[in-house]
Amino acid sequence: MKATKTYSYEEVLEASKAYFGGDELVASVWVENYAKRDKQGNFTELSPEKRLGPLVSQLAADVAARRLEQQQTANPEVTEQRPQVLECDVVRFQNNKDKWVAFVGLLDGRPYEIFTGLQDDEEGIMLPKSVTKGKIIKQQNPDGTKRYDFQFENKRGYKTTVEGLSEKFNPEYWNYAKLISGVLRYRMPIDHVIKLISSLQLQSENINTWKSGVERALKKYLQDGTEVSDLQTTDI
Repeated sequence: MKATKTYSYEEVLEASKAYFGGDELVASVWVENYAKRDKQGNFTELSPEKRLGPLVSQLAADVAARRLEQQQTANPEVTEQRPQVLECDVVRFQNNKDKWVAFVGLLDGRPYEIFTGLQDDEEGIMLPKSVTKGKIIKQQNPDGTKRYDFQFENKRGYKTTVEGLSEKFNPEYWNYAKLISGVLRYRMPIDHVIKLISSLQLQSENINTWKSGVERALKKYLQDGTEVSDLQTTDI
């Protein structure tokens, strides 16, 4: 009796990818769930070509479930309602002769919002150099408007609150920061956020200096050695 030809997982996966137009997810679902095997677990068919017809609906449902699972794993849950208090990193940077400071609000350790501007503005932020962390607190004014305060502890444990971050910075910087905070809150990957900022066409030299600083401030949150220059993303 002629022995049944068997194939390796890699051979079946490659043949299935070719059949499904290069879609590795569909091919892997087929191989793992539908490809024929013998009692020893060896694959006995190389391509879905002969048996796909009756299984199309079931395969489509399995693929949809796998895609949803991947999306839920890859994309952290979006928090629509901002918590009143967020942990915050203070990131200082210098471009040309200007000294800047960024307050990066964190949710689950990931950037959620950013406020930034010149440190040496006449009504700017005066912070001890030792302050690198704190909290951003969302408050409601008596007239119903909202403001954001920054609070930190000094070396003796006493709390100091800087009220109204929005009032401390140039309104143009503040508006751009709101745009960036919006995409951060909806969990756009940090490398894509940086590329978005880089793509902004800004006319003023000062605002472009600010833009470069914000990119630098967010780069510290890139993980796993991701390099923005290596991104294969579409232009924004």
